[in-house]
Amino acid sequence: MDKPLAKIEDYAFLSDTQTGALVSRDGCVDWLCLPRFDSGACFASLLGTRDNGHWRFCPKEKVEKTRRRYRGNALILETELETKNGAVRLIDFMPPRGEYPDLVRIVE
Repeated sequence: MDKPLAKIEDYAFLSDTQTGALVSRDGCVDWLCLPRFDSGACFASLLGTRDNGHWRFCPKEKVEKTRRRYRGNALILETELETKNGAVRLIDFMPPRGEYPDLVRIVE
């Protein structure tokens, strides 16, 4: 499935205070540097082509409607992708390293 180019304003930001990721409106991680902001990018399709790497999880069917929001004042991003036959909700976040070992249970 080909992915149309996203505008910079269509990206959401995730961070663990040491690095960050940019997530497109369709839930694709198009930019991510690990383990720090000044590290090389492991996903960089934001600046190039799909060959520059990305992380994408999406339905095989055509997406009819997309909704997304941050939960409260947190950098926890919910993206809902709706197709003709169903929907999927993606939850993306980067907990601060070592500070909140039980955060996954809190998010659920």
